[in-house]
Amino acid sequence: MDLNRMGEILDMLAEELPEEFYKDLNAGIVLTPEIKRSPYGDDMVIMGEYVRSNLGRGIVIYGGSINSVYGWMSEDQMTEQLREVLRHEFTHHIESLAGERGLEIKDEEQIRRYLNRKRD
Repeated sequence: MDLNRMGEILDMLAEELPEEFYKDLNAGIVLTPEIKRSPYGDDMVIMGEYVRSNLGRGIVIYGGSINSVYGWMSEDQMTEQLREVLRHEFTHHIESLAGERGLEIKDEEQIRRYLNRKRD
């Protein structure tokens, strides 16, 4: 999918979310053409990240990663994948504001299971 179109879809998906979700998300939502490789192996890519730094809190969506995995999908299917990635990252944001780590722990468990399967 063209990155411009992906950006339009992400804008539409972002508008679906309540205004309260954006509290302290001062770095906003950034779409990058990058394919971000996972530190756990070249066969894994990162679709999105919730980032916290001295510059603030934000969400990065890796358009190149999404296209590398889901590029064969129809626009409707791709929209659903983008919705899933965006909401996943917003969950990290909301949990971070609340001092929770539930989704972080779940993500870590999924990676651990994947690495165990890959080793076996």
